[in-house]
Amino acid sequence: MADSDVHELNERFGLGGKPLEPDMLAELQSIMRMHSLSVQDLFFKWESYCIKMDMDEMTLSVETLRNLKRDIQDSLERENRNQQAHVIKSEKRSGAVPRTTGKGASSSSDVFGILEGMSTPGSSKLNRSSAPKRKFETPSVSRVKGGLPSSSPDVKTPNTVDRHLNDMTSLTLTSFNERQNPGEVIEVLNDHLGALQPPIAPFGESRVKLTAASDQKKLGYKPLAMKASEASEILDDRIDEFLTLVKDHYKLDDAAFGSAASQSTTEIYAVGRIASDSSEGKLNAASLVLETSRRTGGGRRIPLNLKKLPGYQFFPGQIAAFKGINTSGAEFVVHEVLSLPLLPNAASTVDAIESHRDKLKGGPDAMDSDDEPQPLNVMFGSGPYTADDNLDFEPLHALCSQAADTYADALVLTGPFIDVDHPLIATGDFDLPEDAQVDPDAATMSTVFKYMISPALNRLVSANPTITILLVPSVRDVIAKHVSWPQDPFPRKELGLPKTARIIGNPMTLSLNETVLGVSSQDPLWDLRHEELVGGRPADPQLLARLPRYLIEQRHYFPVFPPADRTKLPRTGTADGLATGAMLDTSYLRLGDMVNVRPDVMVVPSALPPFAKVVESVLVINPGYLSKRRGAGTYARMVLYPPTLHEAGSSGMISHRVFERARVEITRI
Repeated sequence: MADSDVHELNERFGLGGKPLEPDMLAELQSIMRMHSLSVQDLFFKWESYCIKMDMDEMTLSVETLRNLKRDIQDSLERENRNQQAHVIKSEKRSGAVPRTTGKGASSSSDVFGILEGMSTPGSSKLNRSSAPKRKFETPSVSRVKGGLPSSSPDVKTPNTVDRHLNDMTSLTLTSFNERQNPGEVIEVLNDHLGALQPPIAPFGESRVKLTAASDQKKLGYKPLAMKASEASEILDDRIDEFLTLVKDHYKLDDAAFGSAASQSTTEIYAVGRIASDSSEGKLNAASLVLETSRRTGGGRRIPLNLKKLPGYQFFPGQIAAFKGINTSGAEFVVHEVLSLPLLPNAASTVDAIESHRDKLKGGPDAMDSDDEPQPLNVMFGSGPYTADDNLDFEPLHALCSQAADTYADALVLTGPFIDVDHPLIATGDFDLPEDAQVDPDAATMSTVFKYMISPALNRLVSANPTITILLVPSVRDVIAKHVSWPQDPFPRKELGLPKTARIIGNPMTLSLNETVLGVSSQDPLWDLRHEELVGGRPADPQLLARLPRYLIEQRHYFPVFPPADRTKLPRTGTADGLATGAMLDTSYLRLGDMVNVRPDVMVVPSALPPFAKVVESVLVINPGYLSKRRGAGTYARMVLYPPTLHEAGSSGMISHRVFERARVEITRI
């Protein structure tokens, strides 16, 4: 900054003709740079702030200047929100939202909140015959045609993400049978591995052995009974646990650690939780604070000074370890960000690998065969499973048909199955199928599941009896009484599910033969994208690789705390348009921890573009949503080749290395 500006700042803000203290001068210069203000404009804002706060004497201090900085930032964010709201209202006035009109139109066709009353299932019939048929166009994001590998930095840019989100919220109606490019593979990971060659007949017995790694019984806690003291202890314990991990990993003494909030002239190591000093607005460099645990720092928060870092990437709730100093007592100057130690990779004994290879051969009759076992065929789909204008569940039926035709070994379906954010479910304005011999007034959502979803799964099992079906609930599932995350499985009674279908918890870590599979229907990637703070030259510039790495480093399936505000989530077709949200139960967040080892495969369905990537030796799959609000979506298929019996390590264990022998295809339904 020019000397003239420094001189003018001393003239405007100086106390009794005395020059400003270096800390106050630095704060003023920071505000000017951040908001491109002149000295005069900054002084006007200071005067306005003093008047607003009813301050008789305009006394300067570092604290009051930081309050001024937050006030300017909050004002800008309010203006931006008001402008966005104005644009949305203008678009709603000028946009041509398809509506069914005419003499024969049913009132249930209006699903955007103009209904005057609520009705029960079966009280009226959704009339789609008069709805205008429009061609649905989706932007092409195929990497197969472009010849780009999934790790190419040119494949997924923020613009591509935004185009995908615009596609998801498109207001153009389409029939599922009129969808474009069904079956098109839009991304392939490990395309050097051979594509799936389905057998000519189903195997004689299941080739999948399931072993639970998570304690599913603990998920049966009582929701909506959170105590503030318990939540506080859980948050504190997580900080203290990571402090121990950092100390052991870097072989540091206890004396090297201290409280970032305590004034000291000695450089220390500090571990804490990233937070914001404001309950509103997005995390930014001015509002960034480190929250200490009660044991290490009395639970105090201290602002972080990141000016000496070449780049950084943080999000609310992140447990971070720093090396730095707090000489002033007002802020912790960060000199270095320490990488957190990762969980070990999964491995199995030689005998266990041999057992799983034998199981892949399809039964005892083939046990003595010298032929290489056929690869495992696993499919992943995520709800919603039907578009906003109907409850036909056509995408789910199409996915089950694919699983039947290719004789899939396993089908993993994550909720929501009956989505509370679906317009027809929210209003209750729909009919049960004609074959449902149930009194509409006595029908429940279990009845809806039994007659609208279970038939597709039962037909799949009839065609492919040895398939293993896993159902993962969602906090948006109407049939789930357990409404908070982590989430207990919903009861299967009265759902009419086939015997081979299993309902597991959310999240859940389990072994699929030797493969450690972690799956959660909660969407952490969306929250991370909208809440993270990235500055300078971050260590990982690729968005869709950076976001899953947060989960692996934090050892948790939903590390964001607090979660993103509901207004930042994708809009729904209900009257208010607000999504359900994260619904976290803080007292039981430890049930969302990864168990003992890094998963070989981590399935995290998200509203972000679907992808398959290898991050820190973990195969991360976002299959996308099977049905978008106004069109068909995507699913994922993993062709997993059998492990080889190469030489075991010194521990007698064989690393799974699933990311090297799994071919993953992201496909349009």
